[in-house]
Amino acid sequence: MSWLLIVLLHIAITIIKAAPSPAAGAPRTLPSCFPTRPHCIRPRVDECRDAISLMGNIDPGYPVILSRPECSEGTSRSYSVPHAWASVPKNCVVKLDVTDPKASDELFIKSLTIPAELVIRKCIIGGTGCGGSILVGKAKVLELTLAYYTAVEVGSSGYGVLTLDSNEKYTKLLDWYGKLSTRRVDLVGDYAGQELFIVEGDGLLLRCFDDLDLDFSGMFCLCVYIELQDLQSFDRSRHALLRALLTAHRLTDGFQLLHAVYAVEHFLQGLLQRKCVFHIVFFDVHQHLCIPRATPSAFHEKYLLARAVIMRHLTLNLPNSHPAIEVFKFESALDHEFQEYLAASGAYFIMTHDGANPVPLEKDPRLLKNDGLDLEILEHEDLQRRAALRTTIFYFINHGYNVALIDGLEWMDTKIMTMVVEGTRGSNTAPKVDKTVFEHQPEQAMHESSRPEDDLSASDLDLLLKEMAKEGVVTERVLLTVTTLHIILKRKLGDTRFAMAMLIHMLLITKTDLSSRYLQRSSFKPKEQSILDDFLVNFARISRRILEGELWKDRCAGESLSCDISDLVDGRLFANVSLEQASRPIHQIISQRLLQQFQRFVKILSTTTGISEPFPGRTSSELLKSPVKKHISDSTASVTILPFSNAIFDKHLKSISLSAKPPRDPSGKSVRVFRELSHWHNAKRRLDPKASHALSDREKGRALRRNQFFMAEMAGYAASLTGVTGKILEPELITTSESGKATDTVEQAKENTNVTKQRKGPTGKGTSSAKAIVAANIAAKGGGIADKAMAAWKVVRTNLDAERQLQSRYRKTRAYLRDLTDEKRTILEAEVQYYILVTLLKMYRILCKQNEINTPHQIDGVAALLFSTIRELTVAKGLTKTITSQVKSVIAALKLPDVDFPPTEADRKLSFESDLRLNEVKPTASSIANFQLQHCGPYMDRNLDSAPDPRVKGFHPDGWQRKVLDELDADRSIFVVAPTSAGKTFISFYAMEKVLRRNDDSVLVYVAPTKALVNQIGAEIQARFKKGYKHAGRSVWAIHTRDYRINNPSGCQILVTVPHILQIMLLSPSNAKSWCRKVKCIIFDEIHCIGQAEDGVVWEQLLLLAPCPIIALSATVGNPDQFNSWLESTQQSSGFDLTMITHQHRFSDLRKFVYQPPKRFAFNGLPEPAFATLGLDGVDGLTFLHPVASLVNKSRGMPQDLSLEARDCLLLWQAMTRYQTKAFPVDEKLNPNHLPQVIRKAHIIEWEKQLKALLGSWMSQEQSPFDKVVEELGKPVQDSSRAHSYKSRLDEASMTTEDAPLDLDDLTQTTLPLLCKLQERDALPAILFNYDRGKCENICKAVMKQLVDAEAAMKESSPAWKSKMKGYEQYLKNKSKQTKKVVEPKKKGKANDDEGMSKADKMQDAASEEVNPYANFNPDAPVEGFHFANIAKAEAAELAAIHRELNRRGLQPWLMDSLTRGIGVHHAGMNRKYRQAVEMLFRKGFLRVVIATGTLALGINMPCATVVFSGDSVFLTALNYRQAAGRAGRRGFDLLGNVVFQNIATAKVCRLLSSRLPDLTGHFPVTTTLILRLFTLLHESGHSKYAVDAVNSLLSQPRLYLDGPSFKDQVLHHLRFSIEYLRRHDLLSAEGVPLNFAGLTSHLYYTENSSFTLNALIKEGYFHDLCSEIDTAESRVLRTLMIVLAHLFGRRPCKHSDQEYIEEIVKRSPSVVFLPPLPASASRILQRHNRQTLDIFTTYVRTFVDQHIHTPDHTLPLTGLSVGAPSDNNEEDTTPPASFLPPPSSAPKIRSPFVALSGHNDTFPSIPSLCRTVRSGVFLEESVIPHLDVYPDESDTPLNAYLYDFYMHGDIDALERANGVRKSDVWFLLNDFSLVLATIMTSLAGYMKIPDVDAAGNMEDLVGGGDEGVNKEEEALETAAADSGYGSAGESVSDLISSVSEIGLGGKGKDKGKKKVVEEDWEMEADKQQEEEEEEKAWDDDDDDDDSEEEEEQEQPKTVKEMEKGFLDIYKAFSKLKKEFDEKFRAMFA
Repeated sequence: MSWLLIVLLHIAITIIKAAPSPAAGAPRTLPSCFPTRPHCIRPRVDECRDAISLMGNIDPGYPVILSRPECSEGTSRSYSVPHAWASVPKNCVVKLDVTDPKASDELFIKSLTIPAELVIRKCIIGGTGCGGSILVGKAKVLELTLAYYTAVEVGSSGYGVLTLDSNEKYTKLLDWYGKLSTRRVDLVGDYAGQELFIVEGDGLLLRCFDDLDLDFSGMFCLCVYIELQDLQSFDRSRHALLRALLTAHRLTDGFQLLHAVYAVEHFLQGLLQRKCVFHIVFFDVHQHLCIPRATPSAFHEKYLLARAVIMRHLTLNLPNSHPAIEVFKFESALDHEFQEYLAASGAYFIMTHDGANPVPLEKDPRLLKNDGLDLEILEHEDLQRRAALRTTIFYFINHGYNVALIDGLEWMDTKIMTMVVEGTRGSNTAPKVDKTVFEHQPEQAMHESSRPEDDLSASDLDLLLKEMAKEGVVTERVLLTVTTLHIILKRKLGDTRFAMAMLIHMLLITKTDLSSRYLQRSSFKPKEQSILDDFLVNFARISRRILEGELWKDRCAGESLSCDISDLVDGRLFANVSLEQASRPIHQIISQRLLQQFQRFVKILSTTTGISEPFPGRTSSELLKSPVKKHISDSTASVTILPFSNAIFDKHLKSISLSAKPPRDPSGKSVRVFRELSHWHNAKRRLDPKASHALSDREKGRALRRNQFFMAEMAGYAASLTGVTGKILEPELITTSESGKATDTVEQAKENTNVTKQRKGPTGKGTSSAKAIVAANIAAKGGGIADKAMAAWKVVRTNLDAERQLQSRYRKTRAYLRDLTDEKRTILEAEVQYYILVTLLKMYRILCKQNEINTPHQIDGVAALLFSTIRELTVAKGLTKTITSQVKSVIAALKLPDVDFPPTEADRKLSFESDLRLNEVKPTASSIANFQLQHCGPYMDRNLDSAPDPRVKGFHPDGWQRKVLDELDADRSIFVVAPTSAGKTFISFYAMEKVLRRNDDSVLVYVAPTKALVNQIGAEIQARFKKGYKHAGRSVWAIHTRDYRINNPSGCQILVTVPHILQIMLLSPSNAKSWCRKVKCIIFDEIHCIGQAEDGVVWEQLLLLAPCPIIALSATVGNPDQFNSWLESTQQSSGFDLTMITHQHRFSDLRKFVYQPPKRFAFNGLPEPAFATLGLDGVDGLTFLHPVASLVNKSRGMPQDLSLEARDCLLLWQAMTRYQTKAFPVDEKLNPNHLPQVIRKAHIIEWEKQLKALLGSWMSQEQSPFDKVVEELGKPVQDSSRAHSYKSRLDEASMTTEDAPLDLDDLTQTTLPLLCKLQERDALPAILFNYDRGKCENICKAVMKQLVDAEAAMKESSPAWKSKMKGYEQYLKNKSKQTKKVVEPKKKGKANDDEGMSKADKMQDAASEEVNPYANFNPDAPVEGFHFANIAKAEAAELAAIHRELNRRGLQPWLMDSLTRGIGVHHAGMNRKYRQAVEMLFRKGFLRVVIATGTLALGINMPCATVVFSGDSVFLTALNYRQAAGRAGRRGFDLLGNVVFQNIATAKVCRLLSSRLPDLTGHFPVTTTLILRLFTLLHESGHSKYAVDAVNSLLSQPRLYLDGPSFKDQVLHHLRFSIEYLRRHDLLSAEGVPLNFAGLTSHLYYTENSSFTLNALIKEGYFHDLCSEIDTAESRVLRTLMIVLAHLFGRRPCKHSDQEYIEEIVKRSPSVVFLPPLPASASRILQRHNRQTLDIFTTYVRTFVDQHIHTPDHTLPLTGLSVGAPSDNNEEDTTPPASFLPPPSSAPKIRSPFVALSGHNDTFPSIPSLCRTVRSGVFLEESVIPHLDVYPDESDTPLNAYLYDFYMHGDIDALERANGVRKSDVWFLLNDFSLVLATIMTSLAGYMKIPDVDAAGNMEDLVGGGDEGVNKEEEALETAAADSGYGSAGESVSDLISSVSEIGLGGKGKDKGKKKVVEEDWEMEADKQQEEEEEEKAWDDDDDDDDSEEEEEQEQPKTVKEMEKGFLDIYKAFSKLKKEFDEKFRAMFA
């Protein structure tokens, strides 16, 4: 209809322009309809005067249009209506809804003269409807629009002043907002977790009201309609045309309030379903912000009523269904009550709207529907709305809160993807915002009308309540409707007829089924329409004011009325009632029962208002513009599908009853059967043996050399790994179990263990039999071993005694004790321990004497270490009476806890004199219990029901660990949840050892989430196990990722890989009969990654497809019971039992500190580390944070993993005791004095449990002293103050170093001071976590610069350094002279004679050379004190080798220099070799500072003493905090881990500590690509048992969906229609055989929906047409191809942007930023594809509803409130409530009836609409339906053009600046796209059967251009071959094309153009021979079929042959595109 209106408009304008001049007296010209300049929205008074004063002579029907003047922005000018206007009549009154004039532009209105004969119905100033009115006498003749004037005031003189806000005050705010950083994140998984956040109410409403499906504001007239008395002097034809034109749009607006409520609840339910925790907050000053733009002001009141209704509805009804969701209302963000709420709630962030809209205003559909609206005014309105919303964002950002944008939020399966706006508190760039912005908001005056006639008196309400109470049950909806009608009728504010219609409408809502309210829009004549509009506006305004009044709330609460106002108004129902009422008597409209109720309500209104009876009806012809259609019939197509039958799938789909239609092409000649040409698992061997070729000697040599290089690298990597005791790992030789059984019993494990020990000798503490063997050996040798051991000890002790530094002596002795063999330990352990005790005692004695200069922490630390050593002595081997006696004397002197020594009769004189001098030591000051709790917590015995177990070597496993071993021995699946450092690692290696011992064929797969973890596990396996094999080609382990492989993945027993590769291998047809059957166990490490937005679905699919028992490991699962329940059901359906085992305690405790940098800092070298001071207590700037102090938000509760160490428990008990009351006492049993004499960790755990239980009970009670306890424990942080100045060294050099001020918010300046503090306490090594890669590098560079600059300054000023350099120069001179002598010519025949020097002389010379102090001096090396490296931990040769390798890879110099100074950077963007070097050197101890992103937090074995969270980030969540903090506390090295928070707000720190872990959420795993891959697996494997079992297992799962219910019927229906999709798009045959481009689509599985749209474009021939010109118009073809591919792959929706951003940023950048639209032909194909897909899944919904859903959908999704009367009620009277209502059978069946209220049937415009508005009870996830919305035809949100922009300009800075892509993400995004190009090319090559192109088959060999470049570089560096291998896929294009041209498509020609790839290391000939023969026979059979197919193809029509040939051009185009793209890619990152 809209096109007709446009045509009519053009005709009307043409007629008006062509019309003759009007009669004399008429105005010469009419003012313009549209403004001439922006932001000038003041009416032009003189034109208004002329137009109005001369109206008496204007012909009837002529539109009056008032325009505005030409004006300059910023000018101030006043306009007054001339006094001459004040003629007859004189009773003109101006009434304006206005307040507070403040701006410069003003319009003064005194009075207007309106000719008496003129009746003006409506005049629009500014073109937006009515906001005020002008009254002449009692008749309202003119409505003025006062929209967007921010302040208007009516004074006593009758003047009204309109003011317009200047745009300038918004400029800074909008500029500031445009510069904020945003990230698109998974709101729950990546960010919020279980944290509470605030949903800003009006932003929520704006999103929901902005839905075009919602029929709320309807259409509006094109211009102004004026009805005059005289119709004679106007051209009747023009009058009729204009009348038709202007009334054509006058359709009744819907006002579908219930639909609006449903939209809000549906959105909130989406949040709740995805585990969000939120409150809803409304601000009074924001009430106008919920109104969508381009809404006529006449309809604003409807939105405001909807707002008031939704607020009250949610407030009263949510507590019944979801009490945790609270609704609040405040005046503004500055409201004091809101400030208190914000502090008390602990909200994490705010979710709101920023006012941006992706659709330009001039293209807004509402503007097109309401053509009379003024664009300029709307632009100003839009500006004000954005300013108001962003002012709120500014407030929260400036108060330290991030903001999640509700606009642009997308539901993706169980994820919520949205933009998060990041900001820092008190940002210097923040603009100044006046408080008045919060106190006064634009437009508010327009809505807040001070009309006394709207007010409701208490007496009226009480009277109504009294009268209605007589009639029965009263609800809020009934009372509000009657009350509003009472005011309207009593004060004559509306037509009585419409009041009666509203009354009938109210009754029908109560008695009518929701589905019967599916009505069409009604059309009225303009005059009646205007009256109806006025009535609805008045009804809305009055209802809203009543709802917002306190009187209403009080009375409703007093009467306990149920709140059902969510269904207050149904605009369509009301309009239909109005029409029916006007055409016939009421008794013919409604049922008798309803009529009786109606009459009772009329009687009530008659009593309260004085009306006598309803207004008499008129004929409908007086009201109707066009005939009324009673209801809309929903014609739907018959449900038919294509035939499909597959024996495996049929038995699962038999419950689905569908009729099938015959196929379109029964001959099947238009399709080609897809054949998998290669092993998907990277076996490098073509399945077709005829196409295979043998490796040349050169290729074999290169492959072997590269493998050797990798193995050497892994050996070096493994050497850096240590076991639980800190020792370097040594590989154990594994022998296969002789029993040959699948499962070793515990007894067999014991036997194997004993055999190994006898062969290798004892390696651990051993068993009793081992001890007996040792004792027998010693006795047999007559004590010889003891004598030798003692002699060796004496030598070592002599050297130790010479060590002057006691700290060094202690460390060396500890190292000696650790490295003792078991035999020597039996003899020496006790004496060596005693020697350590003596050393410590001497240290303690010295510290006590120097008490003034030593802190108490040092003294107490050494005392605690003394006690720990004494405790160790009690269990030491070789304990004697002498040692026992001496130790007891030490205990007595220091007053330490009395420990029990075992009885011993043995004694031996000590080999050294121990002068204890106990009279000089001071006893410990505190009590025995306090001493242990306060200082000895980290040293306590940590054994938790530990016991020896023959299956474990090196330590005694705890009870939970032994249970794990028992489950593994029983071949059961296990799910283990235990914190980092608890001891999960050994579980994996025990399972590996079991598999290795079982036989030589069994396989275990270890799945890790990251490549870094894959490398580590591979290296650790290398370090732990070795095994011999009978056949060549076998190995213990292999690594397989996309980037590289080590060893043969199919020839190993332990495969370490990533999820994607394992999925490919399990779904590979070639593996179905071989490798898959050998897999006996799969380990899923870091199983919580299943919750990730990107790869989580792959994890979920793997768990469902696993053909064997699994081991699932994680430290961070928020809902372990729920996850275990799902995992258990999936395993049981596969035939395996699963056991969950949990453990909650870390081995080492973590102590948290908050860092405050000093104001000034001077670095002059690193300070000397302290000794024996665990923790960072007492260090200036580092404040201890008690875990309980983080519980500031009681509503969050206490997390289960909140852990307290011994000291924490003591402090908590002391605080609770201090504040206990009679009502809340602390049990005396909790007194620490009741703990045992010697306290163990087990005692602390029990005490902690009791304290936390008591604290939890206090936490839940308001009157408890909980808050005081938290405040007391938090005082150290609250009272801490930053130091004024800090100098890193207090020596003579520091006196000359000036300190400098620090920018306290700049991490690059505050990091080095922090590292110096850590150095002071010996708290290095440390990992600094920052989740921004760029910042990690910047911090490293800054620290490096400070070290280098300080070192240079020291060298310049230090006399000692200058003296040393002089000595070195002299040394070089002397050495040079000696060299010259040596170089002199030698005598003939005496070449080997060094001038007669003897061998002794030479040795003496060499010795003197070595003694020279300058021999190893390097003046260029970092000076001690100016680097963090521990040079003793790495050999110089090893470092040199690492440097050489990194230099050859072109590593940036600053990274090399940082390694030299002991600092590393680690993130995913770094070179792999460099990352490995950082990991190795850090584990070795050489690097002591690493700055990293989250890459090191996920399972990597890089433990450290301290973890620093350096700066805040969106990604610093409760989950990531726990992952990263777990790195602190090295088991075997650190007894305590430190966690430091740097530059993070205290509130955020408390949140991280007190937040519970997020629940794991799943994905819908049965994706369309998975279905296609399963069919490929079945068909290509010949329906192998493994393939059949995989399908049956998957489809038999009772709960496929981790987060979903057991809806198996829906899954099967979804599966059947996914098959239907594959059938219709020629990817699957009727028997389930993959066809055509099934391979391409399957290989692009990781792009899911994009791959299907690519298939559609190929199938429809788009690429054939486009690429046919590749040789003649290459540039244009490639650009177009790039645009198309950028629309399909790597899609990143743009943030909704403002015009200002587009003007300032986008248009000034080389980037286009917003991706250009698809070419028209491609767009049509994809839209057609989407319509076909829509048809398929609409049919899916319809069939499922018909077969399985038989209950009505009439409950709101969130509150559960039932609406309307159910159609199946059991009342005796079955008469329909109204005769004009359609029967429920005619209502939509699959559309939600709530949405159908707005007139929508079961015909859906798009897939998002289908998914968004489908009825309840149907699962329909948009993200798993194969489609992509086409921009801009099907989606309003533009796509980011970063891929196309990069292809065009290659400017990474422009991508960051304009496209908003962070530099740290660019490489990965571009590499992913390059991988897509490579996949497409290889799939096309396979489809075309290009000969011997290995890439055509090896899909997981494919990598992106970035990875390919790295691989090429690695290959060149790691092999000695002359040619350097890999060219890009495009480099061999010419050869390939030539080859294809010679032989034709599908032919078999000579080898040509082979791509050089690295072949596998070994071939398993003996094991594979039989399998190859079977495969060859199968392929020979298939080849025969292929030959026949080729013969058939030759007989096909020419067009098909041409299409085949067209692929060559497509292949060529893609090859060239990839080559160009990769060249730019590599050039940028060279």
